[in-house]
Amino acid sequence: MKAKGADPYDLKQQENVLTGSRMMVPDCRKRLEAAQSDLKATLVEVEESGQKDGSEIGDARNTITNVERIF
Repeated sequence: MKAKGADPYDLKQQENVLTGSRMMVPDCRKRLEAAQSDLKATLVEVEESGQKDGSEIGDARNTITNVERIF
């Protein structure tokens, strides 16, 4: 936009959007890590209670695996 001579107001607006996005990524990562930790703890409790099968348990395991790939 700068190279094309965009309006300074538009440039400022885009810079604000970029700044907001940069702040959101670390926050989202922290929340995802917390949710993963909670899911792991819940899965351990469920498995210790004797439930080791079921679609929800499989979904929980898959979710944990997929999140671990991201990190």
